[in-house]
Amino acid sequence: MLNIKTIKNSLISDGSKDGFCFRSSCSQNLSQKKLAAEMADWNSSFTEADYLGMLSVMEKIVVKYLSKGYNVELPFGSLPFSFSTPFGIHFFLFLGYNLCETWGDFMKKILIFGHKNPDTDSIVSSTALEFLKKKMGFEHYSACRAGHLNPQTDYIYKKFGISTPLFIPDLLPKVEYFMHKGAITTGENESIWNAVSKMRDKKVNVLPVVDKSGLYKGLISSDLIFKSIFDNFDPMHHLSLFTSAKLLKETLKASFLSEHNPDSQREFKIILASTSFSSFSNTLKSHLSQPIIVVTGDREDIQLFCLENKVDILIITGSRTPGQKVIELAKEIGTTIILSPLNTSSTSMLIMYSVPVFKVANTSLKALHPKDLLTNVKKEILSSPLRLLPVVDDENKVIGIMSEIDLHNEPDLEIALVDHNELSQAVDGIENYTITEIIDHHRIGPAPTKSPITFINMPLGSTSTIISKLFIENKIEIPVKIASLLLSGILSDTLILKSATTTQTDVEIAKILGKITGLEIQSFGEEIIKAGSRIKDRTALQIIAQDLKEYTEAGETFTVSQIEVDGTQEILRRKEEFIAQLEEQKKERKALFSALLVTDISNLNSLMLVAGEKKFMDFLHFPKIEEQIFFLKDVVSRKKQLIPIIGELIGEFENY
Repeated sequence: MLNIKTIKNSLISDGSKDGFCFRSSCSQNLSQKKLAAEMADWNSSFTEADYLGMLSVMEKIVVKYLSKGYNVELPFGSLPFSFSTPFGIHFFLFLGYNLCETWGDFMKKILIFGHKNPDTDSIVSSTALEFLKKKMGFEHYSACRAGHLNPQTDYIYKKFGISTPLFIPDLLPKVEYFMHKGAITTGENESIWNAVSKMRDKKVNVLPVVDKSGLYKGLISSDLIFKSIFDNFDPMHHLSLFTSAKLLKETLKASFLSEHNPDSQREFKIILASTSFSSFSNTLKSHLSQPIIVVTGDREDIQLFCLENKVDILIITGSRTPGQKVIELAKEIGTTIILSPLNTSSTSMLIMYSVPVFKVANTSLKALHPKDLLTNVKKEILSSPLRLLPVVDDENKVIGIMSEIDLHNEPDLEIALVDHNELSQAVDGIENYTITEIIDHHRIGPAPTKSPITFINMPLGSTSTIISKLFIENKIEIPVKIASLLLSGILSDTLILKSATTTQTDVEIAKILGKITGLEIQSFGEEIIKAGSRIKDRTALQIIAQDLKEYTEAGETFTVSQIEVDGTQEILRRKEEFIAQLEEQKKERKALFSALLVTDISNLNSLMLVAGEKKFMDFLHFPKIEEQIFFLKDVVSRKKQLIPIIGELIGEFENY
């Protein structure tokens, strides 16, 4: 079909003539294959196959970089990050994609993590960033946490009725991150012909086998099917086959003329009525003690003889419907008659594929679980006959396949970090994955990325402030619950805007969030600080671990935990317990020292309990109130006040 439209005539500029002309356009589509063929014919040494391969690679690479936020320059224009442009839509239609499905297929899941001993700012930043990203159209972001909630954070989430980020204790390589998700299955009572059809249509050579409830039972492969047919077909003997009338009918795409126990599965002898009546009758009589299937054409003498001897199943080929006498007699004696649309030769070959899948499947192969560690299952995968294994969920339902090839693939997820940028503070196993984004307000540590990423680092009092700014800059409304979380993060990290890390931006953003939520900043801040200062019913380990961060300076490792309290009396009363636990932390991490910074919000001073090497302890010049306990006047910020001083002391210590 031709479409005729008018276009501006660029050759006419004086306005003396009609400024438009006609142009025709064809409404047909140019396929990718045809495009490749045209490119190959364009004075090129590359073949059509070469160009098809190039287009296939190009489409994957383009989508990969679009997913990372790049604009992609192409010979015929630039493809922007946004899919909202007509060009972007047409480009993906040209590649043969369904836009509703493709974006999600190519976008890796991105998990948002704070540090592994998360404080309130870390947790709420993760939740808020997930919400922001999804509002911006990125559904593949998920808020996560590597540690348990401290009392303050737990209080905040319960107060506002918000679900906490998903708890993932580590990112050690697991099956779920590398497996091929989704799997075409076949029922254990389906015919192997049905399984073969699925393999052909889906271009696979292995199918997980499931029962009627969808539970995993084994695997079937093209090799196993071939072996089964080869083993069953013995030219020295009559063919023996385990099947049922129902499976025969479905495999042959046939119809029943009479029907008796169609679901009954048994071992049948297969006899072809291709000889003289005399020879056939002798053959049939020699097997009457067994269930029998006879394949014949329109020979009524053969048909009646079979019925007289009560064969179990009579298959009549070529759609040659027998006389009514044959049909009525079959119904009377309980013989099933199947009318095949195929000729005798094709029917005889195809019935070999009517065997139920469970007779062929390998049922000895153990399935994997998505939470299995790769190191634990690699040997199982490589030692399996097919060099792959199915993956099942907690209910034993198939959710994917893990193959030898998948072991070498990139994982199906990437990582975004909030409230820190150092691998030493990150969830265990993070080194196995690509970090794509960092949003933080701390010092920049050793670069944890191999390629350029989105890195937002601002000298503000909290990461919650930065994310609030991102909402505002992207003109995305902050819902009350998210605003409540972000305000909590700011007030917690800045000690109600009194910490040395507090900036004017923190104050301004807190006021905006306070207006959205209706929360009074001072009273709400005191409320959440009080919730986090509970220590009477908690062990020393719980308190030290709740906000513990590991640092490295001048080659020395050390840890500093922090807790805010309204009065230090309880800490001092239990000082031996805390010092002993700090000693354990120091030994476990082979650290120069381990410390607990106890910040008194009533006077904005801190105590520091320290367990360290004796030479270093003697080097600490802070005012000492008791053995291993120091007084830090006006020090409330670990990040901005304490760590820089500690770093200088370690440098002096190393040079001493």
